[in-house]
Amino acid sequence: MSSEKLYIEKELSWLSFNERVLQEAADKSVPLIERIRFLGIFSNNLDEFYKVRFADVKRRILINQERGGNDNSKHLLTKMQSKALKLNERFDDLYQELIREMARRRIFLVNEHQLSDTQKGWIQKYFRRQVLPHMSPVLLTEEIDLLQFLKDEYAYIAVELKRQEHTQYVLLEIPTDHLPRFVMVPEQKGKRRKTIILLDNIIRYCLDDLFRGFFEYDEISGFAMKMTRDAEYDLSREVEYSLLEQMSEGVSQRLTAMPVRFVYERDMPEAMLHFLCQKLGISNYDSLIPGARYHNFKDFIAFPNVGRDYLENKPLPPMRCADFDGYANSFDAIKNQDILLYYPYHTFEHITELVRQASFDPKVLSIKINIYRVAKDSRLMNSLIDSVHNGKKVTVVVELQARFDEEANIEWAKVLTEAGVQVIFGTPGLKIHSKLLLINRRENNDIVRYAHIGTGNFHEKTARIYTDFSLLTADPEIANEVRNVFGYIENPYRPVKFNQLIVSPRNSRSQLYRLIDTEIANAKQGKKAKITLKVNNLVDKGLINKLYGASASGVEIRMVIRGMCALVPGVEGVSDNIKIISIVDRFLEHPRVLITHNDGDPQVYISSADWMTRNIDHRVEVGAPVRDPRLKQRIIDIVNIHFIDTVKARWIDKEMSNSYVARGNRKKVRSQLAIYDYLKNVEKQAKKKNESNA
Repeated sequence: MSSEKLYIEKELSWLSFNERVLQEAADKSVPLIERIRFLGIFSNNLDEFYKVRFADVKRRILINQERGGNDNSKHLLTKMQSKALKLNERFDDLYQELIREMARRRIFLVNEHQLSDTQKGWIQKYFRRQVLPHMSPVLLTEEIDLLQFLKDEYAYIAVELKRQEHTQYVLLEIPTDHLPRFVMVPEQKGKRRKTIILLDNIIRYCLDDLFRGFFEYDEISGFAMKMTRDAEYDLSREVEYSLLEQMSEGVSQRLTAMPVRFVYERDMPEAMLHFLCQKLGISNYDSLIPGARYHNFKDFIAFPNVGRDYLENKPLPPMRCADFDGYANSFDAIKNQDILLYYPYHTFEHITELVRQASFDPKVLSIKINIYRVAKDSRLMNSLIDSVHNGKKVTVVVELQARFDEEANIEWAKVLTEAGVQVIFGTPGLKIHSKLLLINRRENNDIVRYAHIGTGNFHEKTARIYTDFSLLTADPEIANEVRNVFGYIENPYRPVKFNQLIVSPRNSRSQLYRLIDTEIANAKQGKKAKITLKVNNLVDKGLINKLYGASASGVEIRMVIRGMCALVPGVEGVSDNIKIISIVDRFLEHPRVLITHNDGDPQVYISSADWMTRNIDHRVEVGAPVRDPRLKQRIIDIVNIHFIDTVKARWIDKEMSNSYVARGNRKKVRSQLAIYDYLKNVEKQAKKKNESNA
C-alpha cells in the first residue's frame, strides 16, 4: 500500500461538492437568473452541512471530552471552518458581481437607501397593509431564554434602540412563511427598469413605523442574524411511546436543539453580538460567522425572473415514454415489456397515472408502497386514499426519520391512517430508503404482480429537477422479491433470501463485493475488466478498499460522483486505474448505477443506495438488475454520455481542486442536454416503430 493518504475526510469532500455548486454561480455561460439561484442552492446546502456534518463532528468532540479521550476531530473541525469561511467570502464576492450584472440588464435589487420618494411612500403603505400584521417584536432581556423561541432556518433582524446611555435590544422575525421575500416595487412611468426589494429591507426602512409610540429612543438600527441548530434529536425511549409520537417529539426537540452556527451582520455592534452569543450559549466549537446584511439565501433558489426569457434556462419539456403507447392501460404496457423512465427527461405522470389507474381498476387487489419523501400536495398519495375507498387493500410504509421531512411524513401518516390505509413505520433504527411500489392484480384467476424499483423518491416536484431512474416490471422473479422486501420490512427478523435484488442490510455488501471480485478475477486472467459507477456519495471504506484492490489488479474503473468522495484516485500502485468526474448542472444528478463488464456480458444495476456505510449496513435499500438488453444498453449509453462531457464535468482528485475536464479539440458536449437529445431520439424511434406495427 502507498504511503500517500488513501481517504479524504467526507466532510471536506462535501464542502468541495458545494464549491462545485458555487462554480455554477460563477460560470458566465450560465444564464444570469440561474446563477443567482445557484447562490440559493449553495446557501441551502451549507445550512444542511452545519445542521448535520458540522454538528456531528462537534458532537464527537464533546463526547470525547466527556470520556477523556482524544481524536483528530478538533483538527478536522478547524479545517471545515476554514474551508467554509473561504467559500462564504467567495459567495459574497459573487453576490455583488451578480447584483451589478442584473443592473446592466435594468434589473435592480435595491436596499432601503436606494428608493425614490415615490417608492418610499409605496413601501410604507405596503409595510402597514401587508407586513405589519405579521410582526411580533420580542424584547431581549437578561431573563429571556432566547434558545426556546428562536427558530432554526429563519432570518431575523436584531434591533438596537438607543436613548442616551440606555440600550434596548429587540428581535424581529422576517415573516417569509407568510409573505414573499422578493417584492416588486413600482417604477415611474416611462422608466424601462425593474426594481426588486427584499422583505428584510422593507422592514429596515419601516423600523420607526413599528416602534414609534411604544418606545422612546434617539437612534434605531437593525442588524441581520441567523442561527443554525443541530439537526439530530434525542427520541424518548419510553416503551409506551409509539414511533409516531416519538418522531413528533423529536421534531419539536429540534426546535430547541443546541446551535452550531451563528451568522451575523458584520456591522453588528460588539455589545449586541456579545449579548446574543451569551444568550445562545455559543461555544468555542460553534461557527461564529460575520456576514453581509442578507441571510437565509436559500430563498434565492426561487429568485424571480422579471427580465427577458434568456436570463434563465430554456425549458426542457418532459417527454412521454412511447412504451405506454397503444395499450388500453399501464398494466398491459408493463406486462408486454419492462419500461425504464428517466426523470426529469420523462414525465413523472406515468407513475401518478399508474397509481391512479390502480385505484379504481376492478382487477387490482392491493397496493404496497414505501414513502421517504413526497410532495406536499401529492396526487399519488391522494390516489392511494381513493384506492381504499374503492375497496383495495393499501399498505404504505412511511419513513418517519427522513431528515428534514419528518414533519410532512408525520402529517401524511395521520391522513393515510384516518383514510383506512394500513400504515407501517418499519423498525426503529433501520431507515427505509428504498423506492418500491407493488401492485397485485387478478388476471385470469392468477395473481400478477407489477413492481416499481427506483433510484429516487415518489415526489412529483423533485422529479422535475432530480435525475432518477424508475424500472417498471412484471418479471415474476423481480416482482416476487419486491414482495419479499415488503415482508422483510414488516418482520425484519424473519429469514429471507434474495437472488435477484441487492437488498440492504441483508446482502448489499456481499453482493457488491462479489461483483467487484468477478472483475478482479477476470483481470487476473488477462480478460478485459471494467467497473462503471454512478452514485451521489462514496465514503464506505470497505467498498473503497475493494475498488483499490480492483484497480491494483488492472480493473479499469470510471465513476461519476456528485457529492462526497473519500476515495483518492491516481495513487500509484493503488488507484492508478480509477478516474472520477462530477457533474453539476441544471438538474441534480441523483441516480445510483453500477455497470460491470462481466467478460463481455455487462451487468447493470440501479439502486436507491449510495456507497455509504449507513446505506449498506443500516438502511433498507434495494438495487435491481436491469435484465432487458434494450434498457440495459440505454443506461450504459446514458452513463457513457457523462464521460464525454466537456462543459460541466469536473475531475475529482486528491487536491479537491474541482478543475474542469479539459475540452481540448473535442466538440462541446453538455451531458444533461445530450442525454435529453438521446432520449428524444429513443422515443422518436419507438413511436415510429409503434406506428408501423399498428
